[in-house]
Amino acid sequence: MLKHCVFLNFKPDSNKADQKEVFEILAGLKGEIPELVSLEYGENLDFEKKSQAYSDGFIATFIDRQAHLEYEAHPEHVKVSGRLVDMCVGGHEGIVVFDLEVG
Repeated sequence: MLKHCVFLNFKPDSNKADQKEVFEILAGLKGEIPELVSLEYGENLDFEKKSQAYSDGFIATFIDRQAHLEYEAHPEHVKVSGRLVDMCVGGHEGIVVFDLEVG
């Protein structure tokens, strides 16, 4: 399994409704990409006070790297990821990604 973990530093004026819409579109890809096991998103609670710049994030679980590549190339992902980048401080600089092979 592959865990695709994405952490976002949204611009202060980024609209919460727009953020939620982007997350819901990404989560909706689960029905279109069978090898996308789950996609969950939420606000960063930052209990340890180590990631205050990153307000939100999501974790997508794929059966393997090939499934992740299908997700990356999916037209809806390509379109919505551009919106996500535009909502973050510094564009791509406001996004941190960890890809973890687990299990």
